[in-house]
Amino acid sequence: MLARILEPEVMDTAAEASDYNSMDHSAVNRVFVDELLAAAATVPKSSSGAWQIFDAGTGTALIPLELLSRPVAVTITASDLAEQMLIVARTNVQAAGRADSIRLTLSDCKQLPDDDATYDIVMSNSIVHHIPEPLSVLRELWRVLKPGGLLFVRDLLRPDDLATLNQWVRTYAGEANSHQQQMFRDSLHAALTVREVSDLLASIGIRTDAVRATSDRHWTVATRKLKS
Repeated sequence: MLARILEPEVMDTAAEASDYNSMDHSAVNRVFVDELLAAAATVPKSSSGAWQIFDAGTGTALIPLELLSRPVAVTITASDLAEQMLIVARTNVQAAGRADSIRLTLSDCKQLPDDDATYDIVMSNSIVHHIPEPLSVLRELWRVLKPGGLLFVRDLLRPDDLATLNQWVRTYAGEANSHQQQMFRDSLHAALTVREVSDLLASIGIRTDAVRATSDRHWTVATRKLKS
Protein backbone atom coordinates (compact mmCIF):
# COMPACT_ATOMS: atom_id res chain seq x y z
CA MET A 1 0.00 0.00 0.00
CA LEU A 2 1.27 3.45 -0.93
CA ALA A 3 2.11 5.45 2.21
CA ARG A 4 0.19 8.62 2.93
CA ILE A 5 2.30 11.74 2.29
CA LEU A 6 0.76 14.93 3.62
CA GLU A 7 0.42 18.01 1.46
CA PRO A 8 -0.05 21.60 2.67
CA GLU A 9 -3.34 21.94 4.51
CA VAL A 10 -4.20 25.28 2.92
CA MET A 11 -3.81 26.06 -0.81
CA ASP A 12 -3.56 29.80 -0.35
CA THR A 13 -1.56 31.35 -3.15
CA ALA A 14 -3.09 33.20 -6.06
CA ALA A 15 -1.47 30.71 -8.47
CA GLU A 16 -2.97 27.71 -6.68
CA ALA A 17 -6.43 29.27 -6.59
CA SER A 18 -6.25 30.25 -10.26
CA ASP A 19 -4.96 26.86 -11.41
CA TYR A 20 -7.53 25.01 -9.34
CA ASN A 21 -10.36 27.16 -10.67
CA SER A 22 -9.26 26.75 -14.29
CA MET A 23 -9.13 22.96 -14.16
CA ASP A 24 -12.16 21.25 -15.67
CA HIS A 25 -14.10 19.97 -12.66
CA SER A 26 -17.47 20.15 -14.40
CA ALA A 27 -18.08 16.44 -14.91
CA VAL A 28 -17.15 15.35 -11.39
CA ASN A 29 -19.09 18.28 -9.92
CA ARG A 30 -22.22 17.32 -11.85
CA VAL A 31 -21.95 13.76 -10.59
CA PHE A 32 -21.37 14.99 -7.04
CA VAL A 33 -24.52 17.13 -7.14
CA ASP A 34 -26.59 14.41 -8.84
CA GLU A 35 -25.70 11.92 -6.13
CA LEU A 36 -26.06 14.45 -3.33
CA LEU A 37 -29.60 15.30 -4.42
CA ALA A 38 -30.52 11.64 -4.76
CA ALA A 39 -29.28 10.94 -1.22
CA ALA A 40 -31.04 14.05 0.14
CA ALA A 41 -34.44 13.35 -1.40
CA THR A 42 -36.18 12.80 1.95
CA VAL A 43 -34.16 15.22 4.10
CA PRO A 44 -36.54 17.68 5.81
CA LYS A 45 -36.18 21.33 4.85
CA SER A 46 -35.85 24.20 7.30
CA SER A 47 -38.88 26.29 8.23
CA SER A 48 -37.98 28.67 5.38
CA GLY A 49 -38.76 25.90 2.91
CA ALA A 50 -35.14 25.67 1.78
CA TRP A 51 -32.33 23.37 2.78
CA GLN A 52 -29.68 25.05 4.86
CA ILE A 53 -26.44 23.58 3.51
CA PHE A 54 -22.85 23.81 4.71
CA ASP A 55 -20.06 23.25 2.18
CA ALA A 56 -16.75 22.48 3.87
CA GLY A 57 -13.66 23.39 1.88
CA THR A 58 -15.61 25.07 -0.89
CA GLY A 59 -12.53 26.16 -2.81
CA THR A 60 -13.76 28.49 -5.54
CA ALA A 61 -17.44 27.62 -4.90
CA LEU A 62 -17.89 25.54 -8.02
CA ILE A 63 -20.05 22.87 -6.37
CA PRO A 64 -22.42 25.37 -4.69
CA LEU A 65 -22.88 27.02 -8.08
CA GLU A 66 -23.55 23.66 -9.73
CA LEU A 67 -26.11 22.89 -7.02
CA LEU A 68 -27.84 26.24 -7.53
CA SER A 69 -28.18 25.48 -11.24
CA ARG A 70 -30.70 22.80 -10.25
CA PRO A 71 -34.39 23.45 -9.39
CA VAL A 72 -33.92 23.17 -5.61
CA ALA A 73 -34.44 25.68 -2.80
CA VAL A 74 -31.17 25.99 -0.88
CA THR A 75 -29.15 28.49 1.09
CA ILE A 76 -25.47 27.60 1.23
CA THR A 77 -22.78 28.58 3.68
CA ALA A 78 -19.56 27.89 1.77
CA SER A 79 -16.42 27.81 3.90
CA ASP A 80 -12.72 27.64 3.19
CA LEU A 81 -9.53 28.40 5.10
CA ALA A 82 -7.76 29.79 2.02
CA GLU A 83 -8.34 33.49 1.44
CA GLN A 84 -7.14 33.27 -2.15
CA MET A 85 -9.67 30.54 -2.92
CA LEU A 86 -12.43 32.70 -1.47
CA ILE A 87 -11.34 35.70 -3.54
CA VAL A 88 -11.86 33.64 -6.70
CA ALA A 89 -15.04 32.12 -5.24
CA ARG A 90 -16.47 35.59 -4.66
CA THR A 91 -15.83 36.49 -8.28
CA ASN A 92 -17.49 33.26 -9.45
CA VAL A 93 -20.53 33.77 -7.22
CA GLN A 94 -21.02 37.38 -8.25
CA ALA A 95 -20.61 36.55 -11.94
CA ALA A 96 -23.32 33.90 -11.59
CA GLY A 97 -25.63 36.32 -9.76
CA ARG A 98 -25.85 34.01 -6.75
CA ALA A 99 -24.59 36.22 -3.92
CA ASP A 100 -28.05 36.09 -2.32
CA SER A 101 -27.89 32.28 -1.98
CA ILE A 102 -24.23 31.61 -1.16
CA ARG A 103 -22.55 33.03 1.94
CA LEU A 104 -18.77 32.70 1.71
CA THR A 105 -16.93 32.38 5.02
CA LEU A 106 -13.30 32.11 6.03
CA SER A 107 -13.22 29.44 8.70
CA ASP A 108 -11.30 26.41 9.88
CA CYS A 109 -13.42 23.30 9.43
CA LYS A 110 -11.48 21.61 12.21
CA GLN A 111 -13.08 24.07 14.64
CA LEU A 112 -16.23 25.65 13.26
CA PRO A 113 -17.97 28.63 14.87
CA ASP A 114 -21.43 27.20 14.14
CA ASP A 115 -23.75 25.87 16.81
CA ASP A 116 -24.58 22.18 17.06
CA ALA A 117 -27.30 20.96 14.68
CA THR A 118 -27.28 24.04 12.43
CA TYR A 119 -27.54 22.57 8.93
CA ASP A 120 -29.93 20.25 7.07
CA ILE A 121 -27.16 19.02 4.78
CA VAL A 122 -23.41 19.09 5.29
CA MET A 123 -21.38 18.43 2.16
CA SER A 124 -17.71 18.43 1.25
CA ASN A 125 -15.66 17.53 -1.76
CA SER A 126 -11.92 16.96 -1.44
CA ILE A 127 -11.17 18.60 1.89
CA VAL A 128 -10.31 15.51 3.94
CA HIS A 129 -7.03 14.72 2.19
CA HIS A 130 -5.74 18.19 3.10
CA ILE A 131 -6.09 17.59 6.83
CA PRO A 132 -3.23 15.95 8.77
CA GLU A 133 -5.72 14.59 11.34
CA PRO A 134 -8.98 14.27 9.38
CA LEU A 135 -10.93 12.99 12.37
CA SER A 136 -11.19 16.59 13.57
CA VAL A 137 -13.01 17.68 10.42
CA LEU A 138 -15.35 14.71 10.27
CA ARG A 139 -16.27 15.23 13.92
CA GLU A 140 -17.07 18.91 13.32
CA LEU A 141 -19.13 18.22 10.20
CA TRP A 142 -21.16 15.67 12.13
CA ARG A 143 -21.63 18.08 15.04
CA VAL A 144 -23.13 20.90 12.98
CA LEU A 145 -25.52 18.55 11.15
CA LYS A 146 -29.12 18.47 12.33
CA PRO A 147 -30.69 15.18 13.43
CA GLY A 148 -32.38 13.79 10.33
CA GLY A 149 -29.89 15.60 8.10
CA LEU A 150 -27.49 14.25 5.51
CA LEU A 151 -23.71 14.09 5.69
CA PHE A 152 -22.27 13.81 2.17
CA VAL A 153 -18.48 13.83 1.94
CA ARG A 154 -16.41 12.80 -1.07
CA ASP A 155 -12.67 12.75 -1.50
CA LEU A 156 -9.87 11.15 -3.42
CA LEU A 157 -8.89 7.56 -2.80
CA ARG A 158 -5.20 6.84 -2.25
CA PRO A 159 -4.04 4.30 -4.84
CA ASP A 160 -2.33 1.06 -3.88
CA ASP A 161 0.93 1.80 -5.63
CA LEU A 162 2.92 4.44 -7.47
CA ALA A 163 2.20 2.92 -10.87
CA THR A 164 -1.54 3.37 -10.35
CA LEU A 165 -1.01 6.92 -9.09
CA ASN A 166 0.98 7.81 -12.21
CA GLN A 167 -1.69 6.24 -14.41
CA TRP A 168 -4.43 8.31 -12.75
CA VAL A 169 -2.41 11.49 -13.25
CA ARG A 170 -2.01 10.67 -16.95
CA THR A 171 -5.67 9.71 -17.33
CA TYR A 172 -7.35 12.47 -15.36
CA ALA A 173 -4.85 15.34 -15.56
CA GLY A 174 -2.95 14.52 -18.73
CA GLU A 175 -4.03 17.75 -20.44
CA ALA A 176 -3.42 19.94 -17.40
CA ASN A 177 -0.35 22.09 -16.93
CA SER A 178 2.58 20.83 -14.87
CA HIS A 179 1.51 22.69 -11.72
CA GLN A 180 -2.02 21.28 -11.94
CA GLN A 181 -0.65 17.79 -12.48
CA GLN A 182 1.59 18.14 -9.42
CA MET A 183 -1.35 19.35 -7.30
CA PHE A 184 -3.34 16.27 -8.34
CA ARG A 185 -0.37 13.98 -7.69
CA ASP A 186 0.16 15.47 -4.22
CA SER A 187 -3.54 15.13 -3.42
CA LEU A 188 -3.56 11.44 -4.36
CA HIS A 189 -0.54 10.84 -2.13
CA ALA A 190 -2.34 12.59 0.77
CA ALA A 191 -5.69 10.85 0.30
CA LEU A 192 -7.17 8.19 2.57
CA THR A 193 -8.29 4.63 1.91
CA VAL A 194 -11.82 3.39 2.49
CA ARG A 195 -10.59 1.38 5.48
CA GLU A 196 -8.97 4.44 7.03
CA VAL A 197 -12.16 6.47 6.61
CA SER A 198 -14.25 3.63 8.01
CA ASP A 199 -12.09 3.54 11.13
CA LEU A 200 -12.48 7.30 11.59
CA LEU A 201 -16.25 7.07 11.27
CA ALA A 202 -16.39 4.32 13.88
CA SER A 203 -14.54 6.50 16.36
CA ILE A 204 -17.27 9.16 16.23
CA GLY A 205 -20.22 6.79 16.23
CA ILE A 206 -21.05 6.76 12.52
CA ARG A 207 -21.74 3.38 10.99
CA THR A 208 -18.65 2.10 9.21
CA ASP A 209 -20.48 1.04 6.04
CA ALA A 210 -21.45 4.68 5.42
CA VAL A 211 -18.28 4.97 3.32
CA ARG A 212 -17.65 3.16 0.05
CA ALA A 213 -15.57 3.52 -3.07
CA THR A 214 -17.70 5.34 -5.64
CA SER A 215 -15.23 5.50 -8.53
CA ASP A 216 -11.75 4.22 -9.25
CA ARG A 217 -10.33 7.29 -7.47
CA HIS A 218 -13.01 8.47 -5.01
CA TRP A 219 -14.64 7.40 -1.78
CA THR A 220 -17.93 8.83 -0.50
CA VAL A 221 -19.58 9.04 2.89
CA ALA A 222 -23.36 9.34 2.58
CA THR A 223 -25.34 8.90 5.76
CA ARG A 224 -28.26 10.38 7.68
CA LYS A 225 -27.94 11.48 11.28
CA LEU A 226 -30.44 9.70 13.47
CA LYS A 227 -33.04 11.84 15.16
CA SER A 228 -32.89 12.00 18.95
